[in-house]
Amino acid sequence: MYTADKNRYENMKYNRVGNSGLKLPAVSLGLWKNFGYGSDFANVEKMCHTAFDLGITHFDLANNYGNPYNGSAEENFGKVLAHGLGAYRDELCISTKAGYEMWEGPYGDRNGSRKYLVASLDQSLKRMGLDYVDIFYHHVFDPETPLEETAVALDHIVRQGKALYVGISNYNRQQTAEIQAIFKELRTPFIINQPSYSMLNRRVEDDGLDGYCTENGLSLAVFSPLYQGFLTDRYLNGVPKDSRVGKGDTWIGGQLDEKMLGRLRALNEIAARRGQKLSQMAIAWLLNNKAVATVLVGASRPEQIADNVKAIENLDFSEEELKEIGKILA
Repeated sequence: MYTADKNRYENMKYNRVGNSGLKLPAVSLGLWKNFGYGSDFANVEKMCHTAFDLGITHFDLANNYGNPYNGSAEENFGKVLAHGLGAYRDELCISTKAGYEMWEGPYGDRNGSRKYLVASLDQSLKRMGLDYVDIFYHHVFDPETPLEETAVALDHIVRQGKALYVGISNYNRQQTAEIQAIFKELRTPFIINQPSYSMLNRRVEDDGLDGYCTENGLSLAVFSPLYQGFLTDRYLNGVPKDSRVGKGDTWIGGQLDEKMLGRLRALNEIAARRGQKLSQMAIAWLLNNKAVATVLVGASRPEQIADNVKAIENLDFSEEELKEIGKILA
């Protein structure tokens, strides 16, 4: 039976989420890849245990994680909880999402209807063996469903006791403002938006979403912080066959040209001067944005999680470093 490390809270940094009372670890574990069907369960369990032992209390899932076997990541996480991690349920912040294609027919395809959201969360709770999740997200904006219906459905879920807080994911600034106005009327505990954000993908800044969240009592939980592996040392000297680009397991592989490699190597030089790996600096850079409460990292091995958590050992940037990074990214 698993027993958590007694010193798990000594080094992790915890950030308040918007104006809420909830805090999240600066680094959280996302279970998008390598936690679903076909994954080595012993490794899945070891990664979850390693994360918690390092002070990562937040585990982020979605109904369709484990694709093409939708729900398999939640099923595996449910097994991890049942095998011992569940003894620490009140120390965990577990989130899941619904919005993308999940099951056959009109009620399980990509949408934000009340029918889909309520049914999907019920399925997720069964797969994980939980009575409630801490955060339930609408995974992607649905232009075909009235925003009020989506908001009321999320509010209903909280009032049922099946989620403590609600969030949205992949919503831009305007969409966030529109749904927040509805949540304010309903008095729904809406606290967070989960967008893609990294040194190489700064749409959050271009759109003004980060500034809006800071000004309006919300926080960001950001995914793909390493731009699907670009912002690691894996590609500095070529493309390994077992990498995501090498296996064709990413839609951005074509961007890895000589110009991109030059930028990555220049960023790596700055990281080295800071005493960090490129991946650690990339995570620290995101946490330098005051809108970001937590950075969601993925992993295929426990060692990667430990490596990423070391980013919090140096979160401060000098003005010169930020200017130099800005020139490289421009």
